[in-house]
Amino acid sequence: MSHHSFSTTGMGLIGSMMLCASAALADSEQGVVVELYTSQGCSSCPPADALMAKLAQMPGVIGLSLHVDYWDYIGWTDTFGQASFTERQKAYAHASGEKMIYTPQMIVAGAARVAGNQPGEVAAALAAVKPSPVTLTLIRQGGDLVINASTTQALANPVVVQLVQYTDHAEVEIKRGENSGLKVVYNNIVTSWQKVGDWSGVEPLQLVTAAGKGPVVVILQVRAPDGVGPAQIVAAARLK
Repeated sequence: MSHHSFSTTGMGLIGSMMLCASAALADSEQGVVVELYTSQGCSSCPPADALMAKLAQMPGVIGLSLHVDYWDYIGWTDTFGQASFTERQKAYAHASGEKMIYTPQMIVAGAARVAGNQPGEVAAALAAVKPSPVTLTLIRQGGDLVINASTTQALANPVVVQLVQYTDHAEVEIKRGENSGLKVVYNNIVTSWQKVGDWSGVEPLQLVTAAGKGPVVVILQVRAPDGVGPAQIVAAARLK
C-alpha cells in the first residue's frame, strides 16, 4: 500500500490550473480524464480522495473515482468497490510492464501513472496532455445518449467507445480497518464502466446508447499493444 506524503504546494498547483474546456451541445463538456484508483480500506487514500474533490470541480478535467476491492480483506469491505475496477487497474499495469498495483494511484488521459496523493505530480501530468484533434459531444434524447465524434486528422489507431456512469458524491462512515472512525466524502464515484462501440477514428461517429438519467462520461480510448488492456484516451466528454 502506498504511503506517500501529502504536498499542500501541489494542491495549490492543482487549484490554479484551468485547462481549456470545449463547449459542446447540450452542455456536454470535453476534458482530460483522471482515474483515481482508491479504497476505503487504504490509510493513504483520504488525501487522494480530497484531491479528487478539487479535480471534480475543475473545468476541462473529468475526475473519476474507481474503488478497488483488493484491500477488503483487512477488515472493511469498500461499499463502492468492484472487482472490474481492480481488473482495469491490473490491465493498465500489464500494458506498461508493471508487476504491482497500488492505491492511491491516478492515471491521467490513460497514459501518465502517478501517486494519487501527490498533487504536484498530478498537476504536471495534466499540464503535459496535448490537445486532442477529436471533437466529442453528447446529447440526451429521453433515456438515450447520442454520441457524436469527429476529428481534424485521422487517428493512428481505432478506439473503443466507453460509457461511464457515476454518482456525484457520498459520505461514508468507515467503522473498521485502517480508516476506522473516519467519515470520508467521495466524489465522482464510478458505478458502471462499459464498452458501447468502436470507432475507426477516421469518418465521423454517431452512436446512440441507453444511458438513463444520471451523469455520464463517454471515453474514446486506444487499446494497448496487447489488444486487451487500456491505453491512451484520445477524447472524453461529460454530461451531467
